[in-house]
Order: sequence, then C-alpha cells, then structure tokens
Amino acid sequence: MKNAEFFEIPSRSDEDIDPGKLLAYLNDELPDSEKQDLERLIAGDHFVNDAIEGLKNVKDKKKLQSYVNQLHLELHNHLQKKKLRREQRKLPDHPWIYFTILLILAICLIGYIFIRQNIH
Repeated sequence: MKNAEFFEIPSRSDEDIDPGKLLAYLNDELPDSEKQDLERLIAGDHFVNDAIEGLKNVKDKKKLQSYVNQLHLELHNHLQKKKLRREQRKLPDHPWIYFTILLILAICLIGYIFIRQNIH
C-alpha cells in the first residue's frame, strides 16, 4: 500500500487526517494549535476517538507507526462502508419516474372532478 493513499482519506468534514500528524499527536510532539485542530477534527467520530485512545496505551512506540497505518486503513474502510450505505439509501435519480407519478395523480384528479360534476 502506498503512503500517498493515506493522505486521501476524508473525514466527515471533508478534511484530511494526516497519519504523520496523528503519529506526532500520539507522541505529544504537536504544537498546541495543531493539536487543537486535530482534536476538533476527530471530536465527533467515536470510531476515531476509540482508536486513538487505544493507540495512546501502546507501550512499544516503535510499532506505533504500523498501528497508525493499520488504523488509517481501517478508517478508510469504515468511511467507504458509510458512503456505500448512504448511496444505497439514496433514491434513484430518474426524472421519468417523477413525471409518471405526477401524470397518474393528474389523471386521478381530473377523473375525480369529472365524476363529481356528472353526479350532480
């Protein structure tokens, strides 16, 4: 897997989660302003929060980069599944279906008015 692919993973706010920045955050090497930006970025996602809490508890810091890469891959898969589910729930965009429904409703309305006038 290429490292460039790690930088293409969007978060919910369409911002990138930089694995290098994530690693620096876990090692307490980020300046406060960048630290706050990263915390703001991950604040709303329980999946990322849980993963970061788990990474903070890693004792062997040498393996931390491989854990971050694995986390990033799993995050990518998680976001892809969410995107796929959202696209599956989306109504198909076929204008002829809407036209047909409106036509049927119009015919029903005209039929109702016609019958109502002929009864009286």
